[in-house]
Amino acid sequence: MQAYPLETLGYKNKDFKMEELIMEGITNEGLILACSTIGAGLAMIAGIGPGIGQGYAAGQGASAVGRNPGAKGDVMSTMLLGQAVAETTGIYGLVIALILMYGNPMLARFLKL
Repeated sequence: MQAYPLETLGYKNKDFKMEELIMEGITNEGLILACSTIGAGLAMIAGIGPGIGQGYAAGQGASAVGRNPGAKGDVMSTMLLGQAVAETTGIYGLVIALILMYGNPMLARFLKL
């Protein structure tokens, strides 16, 4: 790894590796906040599955009603129940993301130590 002269940043007669300079400014609190934000973003990916599933279920429900209009009530009630169950996955992902962004249990535990 190449060493860089840092006289311009106030370090006189010292050569640091770039990794040492970068890690010097990262605090534990900042690392926890960054990881929480990344985790919240990953938790929001959970909204993709319910969206696809609900669209597919609505399409199949419309197809079933088109083939058998007499069973409209049964098809619609079953479809809506299935969509409600599928939506819980997206809601759980949203709750986890909000907890990570605003509740941040790891940061509270870290500050108590």
